Amino acid sequence: MDRYAATTHMTLSQRLQEIRDGFERPFWVANLSELFERLSYYAAFASLARYLHETLNFPTERAADLTGLFGGLVWFLAIFGGAIADRLGFRRALSFAYMLLAGSYFLLGSLGAPWLAPIRNAIPLIALVTVVLMLPAFGIALVKPCVVGTTARASRENVRSIGYSIYYTLVNIGGALGPFVASWVHKNMSVENVFRVAAVSVFLMFFAVLLFFKEPQRSNEKQTASLAETLRNFGKVLVNPKFMLFLLIFSGYWIVYWQEFITLPIYVHDYISSTADTEKMLITGPLLVIALTVAVSVLTQKIPAFRAVVLGTLISMVAFAIVALHSSVIAAYATLVVVALGELTQQPRYYDYISRLAPAGQQGTYMGFAFLPLGIGSFVAGRIGGQLLHHFGEVQHQPQRFWWAITAIGLATTLLLWIYDRVVKPSGPEVS
Repeated sequence: MDRYAATTHMTLSQRLQEIRDGFERPFWVANLSELFERLSYYAAFASLARYLHETLNFPTERAADLTGLFGGLVWFLAIFGGAIADRLGFRRALSFAYMLLAGSYFLLGSLGAPWLAPIRNAIPLIALVTVVLMLPAFGIALVKPCVVGTTARASRENVRSIGYSIYYTLVNIGGALGPFVASWVHKNMSVENVFRVAAVSVFLMFFAVLLFFKEPQRSNEKQTASLAETLRNFGKVLVNPKFMLFLLIFSGYWIVYWQEFITLPIYVHDYISSTADTEKMLITGPLLVIALTVAVSVLTQKIPAFRAVVLGTLISMVAFAIVALHSSVIAAYATLVVVALGELTQQPRYYDYISRLAPAGQQGTYMGFAFLPLGIGSFVAGRIGGQLLHHFGEVQHQPQRFWWAITAIGLATTLLLWIYDRVVKPSGPEVS
């Protein structure tokens, strides 16, 4: 027994030593900076819809549309961010990205400030806000490939999988901290200061990168695609009708999902409780993802990939019927819990499914474009959500009907996914 315990102890000690020695300093700098980038992003996202609606006085449909633009553009630009970051170098790309993000969030929080009055008087407010909302997307599109690329280059092979787990965990911690910070700042200062705190957070990361980040050495990983190659790969995806059809159908999931950031805060404030802490409410999903990822993965591991996608979609989509049936703060929290459970069920299997669907040699391209539904969904979610909430809430004065309409979109998406699986039946490897 003592010999076994000693052997086990040595094994654990050796493993811990491998972890200590397996990551170079750029790994920790990049990943910790990603935590603060996600904190800033989700703090801004959690407060944005109400800020546009209540502080800048945009009507419901316009505020929702602009919030969707903010969320959606990130996922489209990320397709090209890797090629740009590879040519700038990770250190320069990260430095530029964090400086851009700091300036963007500061401008976003200062849109109503007196010192911007001359610009507001010279340019329509909608045009000014649109430009300012587009700026953070360029920064985020550079940060993500730099952090993932650094994780690959600054990790030894024997601990690289742990490195990606650390990356994923820190992303989710940032996603949970962001709404919490937004809640505290909004409650104790003002909603404008949420964006200024986000700016300070990423501005500190600018200095962290300059002082502590050293360009990681290139290993034998495949060279990042050039912009021209990325465009050619985009063309390959476009001429695969089965894959494009799947992406378009699955965008319906994100049209519904993004309502929790775009319209739910406005709905809760305007139609349930004007004192409800809508930022803190949005911590629910990330906390559940952190806590239950492993458990849900074990429970669903024997379900075929596509069936898990359909099941997870169904769970998330019916969640919004809860707040439709009972308009209360508790019902809103319950909705977010069920949405997160659906996300946990389908999201890992969604990427598994796409990796199996991709033709040989095109897995990287297909995985990159797996993010397109998130972008399409956010753009459409803002437009549809804003118009429907305005129609049912401000015109018909029956706001609960808004959530029935959103639920209908989700159920239609689930049905279309089921039909797709039965009728289209993609060929190639086992993808069911």
